[in-house]
Amino acid sequence: MTPTQTLSDYIEVMTLHADYSACVDAGEFDRWPSFFTDDCEYKIVSRENHDAKLPLSIMWLEGRGMLLDRVYGVKETLYHDPYYQRHIVSAPCIVAADETELRVETNYVVMRTKRDTFSELFNLGRYIDRIARTPDGLKFRSRVCVFDSEWIRNSIIYPI
Repeated sequence: MTPTQTLSDYIEVMTLHADYSACVDAGEFDRWPSFFTDDCEYKIVSRENHDAKLPLSIMWLEGRGMLLDRVYGVKETLYHDPYYQRHIVSAPCIVAADETELRVETNYVVMRTKRDTFSELFNLGRYIDRIARTPDGLKFRSRVCVFDSEWIRNSIIYPI
């Protein structure tokens, strides 16, 4: 641990990740934006594009307003074959920490289950997070989901 990082930070980051995963896995998308700061960024990008520093992303939302718009789209306007998802998230690696922010990397696996089918590997990669220390606890300032494959199944509807 760095001098500005504590065991409490580690536990708070793990709790943030567990609560986030539980929220999206339960389909509680109305709560999803509450995990982010107002000026947040949420991005889903392929590893190839991320490593090459190319801007093309599957999804790129800036600000809580865009997250709220995505929630509305998921619940009210997008037509898709419904599915359940389940996150498996590794222990976080706190890369840097100071009084205002933590930089964290964490591996993830998302399984998807459609009704009347077997579960399947849906997406896997790593989260690259900038997590703000706020009066309301830790919040994602930036969450970049870097998926390893160059391919995705169909489309990504729900947050990763």
